[in-house]
Amino acid sequence: MTKYREAVQTMLEENKELFDEFRAIHDAYVLSPTVNQAKYNAIGSSVMDIVRDHERKLCAKMGAGQYSKFSMNLSEKFMEEIQKIFPKIMFIGVE
Repeated sequence: MTKYREAVQTMLEENKELFDEFRAIHDAYVLSPTVNQAKYNAIGSSVMDIVRDHERKLCAKMGAGQYSKFSMNLSEKFMEEIQKIFPKIMFIGVE
């Protein structure tokens, strides 16, 4: 398993309760965005903090020097993997 997939799995396992709660509101948001927007944003902000923290940990050692371009690609793959699980995650905070 690749590093970014391992990071996603670790993130989901360490924060299982929050991501289970987010899964429920995410699915409701997909069906009815306008009705669920406020709750989606409230829970989603906590989720995005955790996602950014794990992304930062994954890419921290590669951010400087000759691997900086690889770090950017790794970050993109990490976010793509999360978007496979939560397709509307990038809509957090959108009004």
